[in-house]
Amino acid sequence: MNSVPDPEDQWLPTGESYFASLTTELQRASLSVRFETYIFAPDATGRRVRDVLVSVAERGVRVSVLVDGLGANELPDDFWDPLLKAGASVVVFNPLELRRLGIRDHRKLVVIDERLAWVGGINVADEYTGDGVTHGWADCGFLLTGAPAGQLAREFDAMLAECDEIQPQTVVARLRRGIRPPARELGPHIQLLVSGPGRKANAFQKLLREDVAASAAVQFVAAYFLPGYRMRRLLRGVAQRGVRVQVLVPGRTDVPLARRAARHLYSGLLRSGVELWEYQPQVLHAKLFLANNAVYVGSSNLDTRSLHINYELMLRLTDPQQVAGGREIVAGLMRQSKRVDPRTWAASRSWIERWRDQWAYWILSRVDPYVTRWLALGPR
Repeated sequence: MNSVPDPEDQWLPTGESYFASLTTELQRASLSVRFETYIFAPDATGRRVRDVLVSVAERGVRVSVLVDGLGANELPDDFWDPLLKAGASVVVFNPLELRRLGIRDHRKLVVIDERLAWVGGINVADEYTGDGVTHGWADCGFLLTGAPAGQLAREFDAMLAECDEIQPQTVVARLRRGIRPPARELGPHIQLLVSGPGRKANAFQKLLREDVAASAAVQFVAAYFLPGYRMRRLLRGVAQRGVRVQVLVPGRTDVPLARRAARHLYSGLLRSGVELWEYQPQVLHAKLFLANNAVYVGSSNLDTRSLHINYELMLRLTDPQQVAGGREIVAGLMRQSKRVDPRTWAASRSWIERWRDQWAYWILSRVDPYVTRWLALGPR
C-alpha cells in the first residue's frame, strides 16, 4: 500500500496544474485507471500521457481508455500499440461514420483506483498544458476524492458499455425519445449531471436556470456561448431586476464561427444590462458557471451542440469552500479580460459584420442540430 496520503478535493485552475496533479497520481495508481477524453492528440503531451499510462499498465494496473472517434482522429494507427501490448484496453467512441458523425463523446473524466476523479474541460493536447496567460489555453479542472470518485468510476463504466451499443438504432431512440438522465447525488454538496443527444432540456440546463432565477449574482465563463432562447430571456430578466450578470467569453478563439455566433447575441444582452467580457491573453476554453451559491464545472459548453447533441458530464458543487474556489478562478480570468462597452458595441459593427454574425448563429443553432438529426433519423 502507498503511504502517501491522498489529496483533498481541490480546484486545478490551469492546465499546467491539472496535468501536474494527474501525472503525479497516475504514477501512484495501484488498482485501476479509467481515462475518458474527447481529444487525444499525437503531440508531445499526448505521447507523454500515453507513456505514463503504459508504465502504469506494465505494473499490473487495469487501464481503460475511452476516446472519441472524431477528437482522436489524428492519432496514427499504431499510436496505442505500446499501451495495448501492456495489457490495457482502448475503446473509440463512435468511429467516424456519416450517419452518426455529429454524435460525439465530449466528456473529460479520469478516475484512479476509484478514489480520485478529475473532471473539467481539459483535453490531452499541447495547447491545454499552460497557464492560460503566458502560454496555453485558459482552462481548469476539479479533483474529486473519496466515495464520489468511486461513483464516477461507475459512470465511466456505463459510458463504456454504451459505446458497444452506439448503433444507429440507439442514436435514433435517444433523439426521438429525448432521453435526459436526472441529476444524481454524489454527496451532500455534489450532484452529477450527465447528458446525451436529445431535444429536451437536460439536468444541467434545468438546474442552472433554477439557480440563475434565484441568484443574487451570476457569473458565466463559457468557451462557446450560444444559449437557447429561454436562458437568454432569463439572463436578461434577472439583469433588468438589478442582479449583476457577468458573462466571460473568448476574445481569442479556436473556432471563429462560434465567436461570431456568440457576438450575434451581444446587443440584446447588453441592452438588458448583462455585462459581457472577453478574455484577452490566450484562447479561453473553460466552462464555469456560478449562480445561487453553486458552481458548475465539467465538459459542457453553453451552446446547442453541448446542450442537445454531445455526451457531456458536469458537476454541481455547493460546498461554500468549493464555490469560493470557483469564484477565485473566475476573478483571475476577469482580471485578464476586457469589458464590451454597451455604449459603443452596436456602432462598432458594420453591416457586413452583423450579417456574418447572424449567419454564424444560424449555422450553429439551427443547421448543425438539424443536419445531425436528419442524418441519424433519415428524411421523414
